[in-house]
Amino acid sequence: MDTRRFDFCVVGGGATGLGVALDAASRGHSVVLVEQADFAKGTSSRSTKLVHGGVRYLKQGNLALVRDALRERGRMRSNAPGLVRDLNFVIPIYRRSDQVLYGAGMKFYDLLSGRLSFGKSLLLNREETLRRIPTVRKAGLMGGVLYHDGQFDDSRLAVALARTAASRGAKVLNYVRCVEFIREEGKVRGILALDTETGRSFPIHAKCVINATGVFVDELRAKEEAGASPMVSVSQGIHFVLPKRFLPGRDAIMIPKTDDGRVLFALPWHDRVVLGTTDTPVQAASLEPRALGEEVSFLMAHAEKYLTEAPKPSDVLSVFAGLRPLVKAGGTATTASLSRDHTIVVSGGGLLTVTGGKWTTYRKMAEDVVDRGEAVGGLAGKQCNTADLVLLDGSHGGMPAAPEQAVDDQHLSLSGERIRRFVHEEMARTVEDVLARRSRWLLLDAVGSMAGAERVARLMAEELGKGAQWITDQIADYRRVAAGYCGSTYFGSCVEHQPGGISVPGNPQKNERMD
Repeated sequence: MDTRRFDFCVVGGGATGLGVALDAASRGHSVVLVEQADFAKGTSSRSTKLVHGGVRYLKQGNLALVRDALRERGRMRSNAPGLVRDLNFVIPIYRRSDQVLYGAGMKFYDLLSGRLSFGKSLLLNREETLRRIPTVRKAGLMGGVLYHDGQFDDSRLAVALARTAASRGAKVLNYVRCVEFIREEGKVRGILALDTETGRSFPIHAKCVINATGVFVDELRAKEEAGASPMVSVSQGIHFVLPKRFLPGRDAIMIPKTDDGRVLFALPWHDRVVLGTTDTPVQAASLEPRALGEEVSFLMAHAEKYLTEAPKPSDVLSVFAGLRPLVKAGGTATTASLSRDHTIVVSGGGLLTVTGGKWTTYRKMAEDVVDRGEAVGGLAGKQCNTADLVLLDGSHGGMPAAPEQAVDDQHLSLSGERIRRFVHEEMARTVEDVLARRSRWLLLDAVGSMAGAERVARLMAEELGKGAQWITDQIADYRRVAAGYCGSTYFGSCVEHQPGGISVPGNPQKNERMD
């Protein structure tokens, strides 16, 4: 590892940290980013897969957040056209007053998006609504409201950010942990890093250290300042992935208000349906959060309430949970009402912490962080140029170009050549990296993905120069992780889904660790 002094050291390889690394590197600063696991291992690969302004925040009156998010939504589509696409949403209406309320609200949503609009909202009659979302509950349906937002593949976009940052000169390292801070004259001026693969520790010196660890920011702040007051409340959202028949058309369903105050989405995604989400306060952050029984029951009940066919446990292809870092507010009773805005704090020792926000606003968050970091590090201020920076999104994974395009063969079949690219070009280090985030097999078919773990492990071992024990450990590690996504973990032996398997041909090549 290069031990020269960098301008910026970013700790955290999710959407926020990767966005910061790209912004700083594109301005010409020297940057290193470390991530304790894989890029987007946590929250940033477990989203609802939406690029949106936030209809819910419009209802709360947070117009600034919605306006900024809609502006960033348009930029994401322009800068990552292979990963972000338009998606039509239909709000089913069961009370005439709701059609007036949501129809007017979505017109205002259109207005806030300005020239970056994805399309105009429309009022639909009952027949038009059923044509677009034929599996929605028909009893009492009066019509609908159509509006437009965006959809993306979250972990694929994270990898695109990492690759683009590296192309601009940033060093981006996964599986490297921040152990402690390096101080000079009482100020944070770097970190002691641990390569978790080799066990080797090394110093990284930097003029500004940025804590962009999401739900873990308070843990890192405590390393720098014992007794620092917590900034974050952690909220959990879960999703089911279901077969395509539960939403066979091209449009998504949005239910604007559920029992816990969140919106409910049913979305077409990679020839599957994503159903979610919940909003449940949790006490501790984890790299592998698990759905709670109450959340599973909540989603099953609401699916039965709004879909003509109630999903059975055997229909659930995977269950995944993600954590949200919400900025604490005194006296707030529920996480649903906490701020989704991002917050930047600089400690007395100079550690810059950023938390909050959401995927859609990652670029604006990064711009604000680097602006502040230049001042903290005594660096010359340079203009941000990421608003129109096109990302290196690759051609071997991501959202289909058109919503009607079948993606099973293209996206889910893992050829040897694709896996070689994941290792060589996208820094995949483990079987989980490949099956969970470079491809999306874990989310799309948890049981089926387990069937491919051995073949992926063997091919990667030849790529990485690993031995038999590594293969054995990788298979066991992946199956342990994937078990937590399987419906059988939550519904017991009633799950009857059978693995589909993965084809992994190809001739492996050797690869060296990026450092």
